[in-house]
Amino acid sequence: MNQTNHVTWQNFKNTLLQHPDLHLQFQYTAENLVDASYHITEIKQAPIVSVDCGGVMNSWTEIIVQLWEPELNTGKEAMLVSKAWSIIAVVEKVLPLNPLGIVKIEFGNSQFDTRQMDPGAFLVSENNLIVNLSPDLVQCKAMERGGSCGTSHKGEECCASVAEVKPQKIKMPLINMDANSCALGSGCC
Repeated sequence: MNQTNHVTWQNFKNTLLQHPDLHLQFQYTAENLVDASYHITEIKQAPIVSVDCGGVMNSWTEIIVQLWEPELNTGKEAMLVSKAWSIIAVVEKVLPLNPLGIVKIEFGNSQFDTRQMDPGAFLVSENNLIVNLSPDLVQCKAMERGGSCGTSHKGEECCASVAEVKPQKIKMPLINMDANSCALGSGCC
């Protein structure tokens, strides 16, 4: 995963530390802030291990901050950054979080499907620290490396359309099974 376009956990915490007396707001669309009555319900650490279409193993860690917006909006001001910091401190006493982990903010409500978003710009406006959230983008790591998808495709791009990729025939051996081979108690299932 290309970490240069993402906010790390350490950078996220450092930004919060710079503004302890501001109210922490999250903007999930150009017109909408998460309601001020939100809660930080949990912080998750997710180690990700994947193999891309080029056969290359990738690994990274994501730190997911989950926000919950209650149905009854209280109309009060959002929590102070210092309150968010105290929640982080409670979490990190139990679960040491990877400072290089990529931060995701997980949020959804009745008008906005739950998803994980990247914290983009951090904006100070009056007495608020506003975290502008943006959708994460899907990527093809093999294409980003400038290569093909590995030797099994013989130089063909993995992301070529289905019509462009020639299917490979696989010969499957036949298995001779008599009627008793999967009898009750035989141990086959």
